[in-house]
Amino acid sequence: MSIEEQVRRWQNAPPGRLVNRGHQAGDFLEAYDWSLQERKPGYLKIEAHLPDHVKNPRGQLFGGFTPTYVDFVALFTVRSAEPEDTPRDWLATTNMRIDYLEPVVGPLFLMESTLIKGRKRMCFIETRFLDLDSNILVFALTTIRKMPRASAQGDA
Repeated sequence: MSIEEQVRRWQNAPPGRLVNRGHQAGDFLEAYDWSLQERKPGYLKIEAHLPDHVKNPRGQLFGGFTPTYVDFVALFTVRSAEPEDTPRDWLATTNMRIDYLEPVVGPLFLMESTLIKGRKRMCFIETRFLDLDSNILVFALTTIRKMPRASAQGDA
């Protein structure tokens, strides 16, 4: 299956959803079941659940999986700022900083992600995890670089 065919499997999610099944990281996080609360250029607000396989023995989000959520949501935040009909560059995460303020226990939690600055090929994204009372649990900053498809695939 080509990359384009794989991408088509999970793109074009129904209203209120971020992705369909078929994205490897998204399927692991069960992102196909997330509720997209708000989407505007450079901003996403998502209600997510906490699958059992990402929990530590105390029933909290295992800290090592937090970057997977942050990276996944940050990439989609960058995409939300782009017009749908523009050619898509590859996105490469080049830096991520995560501050764990409180445990994420679920069963539901919120993620808010904002494109803070887009500068040429560099994008700076802030992602926050919140409980349902809007208490901040995780604060993350991510740097993403836009990579032209030709150079990202090793083509001339």
